[in-house]
Amino acid sequence: MKPLRILLWLLFAAFFLFPLYAMADFATRDLHAGGRTISAWVNLFADDALFAAIVASLLLAVLTVAAMLALLVPTMIWVRLRAPWANRLVEFLCLLPLTIPALVVVVGLRNVYLWVTYLLGESALTLTFVYVVLVLPFAYRALDAALSAIDLQTLAEAARSLGAGWTATIVAVIVPNIRAGVMSAAFISIAVVLGEYTVASLSGFQTLPVQIVEIGKSDGPTSVAASLATLIFGFVLLFVLSLVTRRRRP
Repeated sequence: MKPLRILLWLLFAAFFLFPLYAMADFATRDLHAGGRTISAWVNLFADDALFAAIVASLLLAVLTVAAMLALLVPTMIWVRLRAPWANRLVEFLCLLPLTIPALVVVVGLRNVYLWVTYLLGESALTLTFVYVVLVLPFAYRALDAALSAIDLQTLAEAARSLGAGWTATIVAVIVPNIRAGVMSAAFISIAVVLGEYTVASLSGFQTLPVQIVEIGKSDGPTSVAASLATLIFGFVLLFVLSLVTRRRRP
């Protein structure tokens, strides 16, 4: 069975790595003079519009993760401890964005975003509100699995009996025990934000995916380099996640 396992690993590696190699080959190719060049990678920081889009997407990822965790973690803990009857309702609401196309989300939020734009300005960072909704299904599943793996009721009662308030119970007792689930939710949310194109494009904001498409119309190597950098960043996040969850595993 071991040779078969090695063969399968090699096939999977070739299937996933060959497209990345092709992207790297194209992104380092000089289409005019021939040979190799790193000008496409330099353009990631030299192109002001692309660099601004990268910064905007990274800030969006940070704000989305922070807002999602602040909203979802206390809500899920409170529902499990104080209102188990609402567990199915919360699950339904969190998974609902999976059934709604992005186009419908943009059209439905257009009137709401008129007020958001009026109060906060026309910044791409206002997409945080939409992205929090979009990442809810993925974050909910990660946190739900983590909370199901611990004795939440016992931990909360023990902390409360020792005089801890609800904030201290959640932050100092429960969250460390679901650290793997929190990191899973955060990393998956970052990957979703960095790859989201439809909502940002239809809303008229220049995020990284939108800018990659725009650059691809005139500068293919730079567009491919930016796409490859995003993929590598996502793979690194997933690799770190696998290491963290493996260390936490008994």
